[in-house]
Amino acid sequence: MTDDRPIIHVDKLLTEAERAVVGDRAVIVGPGDDALAGVAATVIGIGHRWDAERFAAFGDLRCVSRMGIGYDNIDVAAATAAGVMVCNAPDSPTVSTAEHAMALMLSITKELPRQQARAEAGEKGPAVATSLELDGATLGLVALGRIACRVARAAQGLGMRVIASDPGLAESPVDGVDLVDLATVLGESDVVSLHAPAIPATRHLINAERLAAMKPGAYLINTARGALVDQDALADALDRGHLAGAGLDVTEPEPLPVGHALLGRPNVIVTPHISSSTAVGRVRLFEHAFDNALAALTGGTPTVVPEQL
Repeated sequence: MTDDRPIIHVDKLLTEAERAVVGDRAVIVGPGDDALAGVAATVIGIGHRWDAERFAAFGDLRCVSRMGIGYDNIDVAAATAAGVMVCNAPDSPTVSTAEHAMALMLSITKELPRQQARAEAGEKGPAVATSLELDGATLGLVALGRIACRVARAAQGLGMRVIASDPGLAESPVDGVDLVDLATVLGESDVVSLHAPAIPATRHLINAERLAAMKPGAYLINTARGALVDQDALADALDRGHLAGAGLDVTEPEPLPVGHALLGRPNVIVTPHISSSTAVGRVRLFEHAFDNALAALTGGTPTVVPEQL
């Protein structure tokens, strides 16, 4: 009896929940490159660099389906030349990443790392009151895509004023969020949260000049892409006391080398690009990407959208 199911490659070991998503709809191979013959699609994270050489190794490949939003590790031009469709899963990380952005904002503005260190040192009672009360404070969003919209609504629930800069929008998709220019976001916000894609125009968007333009004592949150921030300039702004702190889930490179200037600071939280990694969120990412791969192979309509966070 012939097995007509498509062969789909994965670049990670699947959990029981992810295997349940697949069911009997496909033959799964991988991780690893031991069985590439006949692979029609691959579901990938942010591991391998997909370039012309790698596309050539997957001679029967018709689709690369990303578990996430960006195409950072895919040479889209090489994919096009190889006749391979590239698709992504833009809605899947929205909830978990927005929650992580809020967690970083709350943790760093409430000085939780410093207060934990005080408790572990045997201190008790209040220290000098320097944490930020978010009710009435201003949150500035750099880009207002899916994740940022959810962050905006959560921040409004805390009583924050929310403003946003997004040159691609003519009007705000969130009631009560004013669209302003980037200079206004930087100059008026007590917390700036980054949600822009990593493209050549946004590399080091937050540089020394723009960090200097931020409100003194403000905080920077980045759950988007590490390339958006000049990290040397950020460390300098923190050293000078111009910024009060930062919460980073993405860095450049990932991970940061041991001893990096942004590590080991009581006013900086760095997490290892795990904002989408809730138990439910990881399954949702895989399910969306797997369904996209099947759609691409069967004449359906997979999600193929520009990188938008």
